[in-house]
Amino acid sequence: MQLIGMLDSPYVRRVAISLQLLGVRFEHRSLSVFRTFAQFQQINPVVKAPSLVCDDGEVLMDSTLILEYAEALAAPRKSLMPADVRELQHTLHMIGLSLAACEKNVQIIYERNVRPAEKLHQPWVDRVTGQLLAAYAVLESEVQRAPLAVTSATITQAGVTAAVTWHFTQMTLPEVVPAGNYPTLAKLSSRAELLPEFRSAPHGSSRYRQDA
Repeated sequence: MQLIGMLDSPYVRRVAISLQLLGVRFEHRSLSVFRTFAQFQQINPVVKAPSLVCDDGEVLMDSTLILEYAEALAAPRKSLMPADVRELQHTLHMIGLSLAACEKNVQIIYERNVRPAEKLHQPWVDRVTGQLLAAYAVLESEVQRAPLAVTSATITQAGVTAAVTWHFTQMTLPEVVPAGNYPTLAKLSSRAELLPEFRSAPHGSSRYRQDA
């Protein structure tokens, strides 16, 4: 299979790390939805990252849907999602908070870097920023209350998504979300970034390194 998209996208990186943890083999093609739009379009006309080209050529998109498929491929040998319904509920709660923070982070970046300065609508930016901070405030509290496992053998999708999202925010909007205000998430991310699966798929424009 081929994972299409750049590792500066937290959604692409989330998938690359999870596929490794699940033991699902893949190739990575680091294509940009901006700089290599035409090339990406030949693979997926929608040009959405991440895209996953399956073995039969069918293309999946959206990180959550791709990971649902990856979970099915890895079952019953391995899963990043708990089987117990109560634990699953909490895991989905945590993933939802992380993905909400990720979405708002991306919206702020697009407002700053894509929309012309004269078109920027500050009330909208303030609203999105408030949502971003609210998501991180709840996530910090939840991780303080129930710490997430951070080893290759025990990390769940909640841990992967929280760590990837936090690292993305610190790479892109550190002045908006000061690390000192969220020490538990900062510690979680620091520990996760030391795992081989995270080091093999570093944030940025590089490619997944299977031998890292």
